[in-house]
Amino acid sequence: MPARTEPPQGGSTQGLPDLTLFLCGDVMTGRGIDQILPHPSDPRLFEPHVRSAMEYVELARAAGGAVDRPVDFAYVWGDALEELERVRPQARIVNLETAVTTSDDAWPGKGIHYRMHPGNLPCLAAAKLDCCVLANNHVLDWGRRGLAETVRTLAAAGIRTAGAGQDLAHASAPAVIEIPGGQRLLVFAFALETSGVPSSWGAAPRRPGVNLLPDVSPQSVDAVARRIAEHRRDGDIVIASLHWGPNWGFGVAAEERKFAHALLDVAGVQVIHGHSSHHARGIEVHRDKLILYGCGDLLNDYEGIGGYRSFRGELALMYFPTLSAVDGRLTRLSMTPTRTSHLRINRASPEDAQWLCTTLNREGRLLGSDVVLEPPGTLQLHWA
Repeated sequence: MPARTEPPQGGSTQGLPDLTLFLCGDVMTGRGIDQILPHPSDPRLFEPHVRSAMEYVELARAAGGAVDRPVDFAYVWGDALEELERVRPQARIVNLETAVTTSDDAWPGKGIHYRMHPGNLPCLAAAKLDCCVLANNHVLDWGRRGLAETVRTLAAAGIRTAGAGQDLAHASAPAVIEIPGGQRLLVFAFALETSGVPSSWGAAPRRPGVNLLPDVSPQSVDAVARRIAEHRRDGDIVIASLHWGPNWGFGVAAEERKFAHALLDVAGVQVIHGHSSHHARGIEVHRDKLILYGCGDLLNDYEGIGGYRSFRGELALMYFPTLSAVDGRLTRLSMTPTRTSHLRINRASPEDAQWLCTTLNREGRLLGSDVVLEPPGTLQLHWA
């Protein structure tokens, strides 16, 4: 394992204001959500029990009432747009768990396939996203042709991507977000098979795919450290976005925690942006650097689907970490609780916000963090 890498602290960052980001977990704009937008895809599905994406619209209607079709492009973001306008983060980063394509090459043997029609891309532009992470278990649902169209379509709209591409070099390169004042934010994205990514999806020197890590070993830490060193300049802030672990379960495995710490201590990462879990997991601050082990689903079409109700997967958080521009250390984390209903993001009720607060405190107890619910219904993180 290489020597510990501290983030560069050049004079260029002295005097710059702190940097506030918007982070969230999975944003799934395919299937039922795609069907209510102005340009729906062919609704045919290949799931064991569902053959049309319209069935997910009907499930949502049965659970919460009718949704008029078509909705405008901004509809699905709901109250999140007002919150983004209020906070005004300098960078907006999501895990886009949907292919943006007209490809009909459904990946054989895969039970679930998500896609959004490219004509509905203004749905993503409505939130003024800076970066869509693509290292996940749905970006190749419609084949390598679907991946290529996804990357091409997002690039044409000015949305950066990380974690998947036409070959390994492209998939492992960071998204580079220029910050006012001349600073750069580098977003490196990785997937692990524990999140359901098939090993065959891994990008290779001459094969499109996702940036797939084989494991969370010290050797993987070394590989990440080398990749970051190839791209990093003095003053850069580095985010490692990880699609890892199962959809359900709060526990943080010892090897996951060790890996996250090593990315911060050895590879020089300043923020761990974890996702895959359909619900928010515990939060840790390690040496004043943020680890989000699982952000939960900010948007999906799961309304009316039974199972796993105790995890409250309809509840999520908009994460707004504020970082020191000098060294990327966390100075503040504010979180806005949300609830998905009517196939859109809504501000959570006081009762739902309290449920999230209680849950994060229970899970954060072992990680050294706790949260406080403050007016106007936001959660503030405290750490040792």
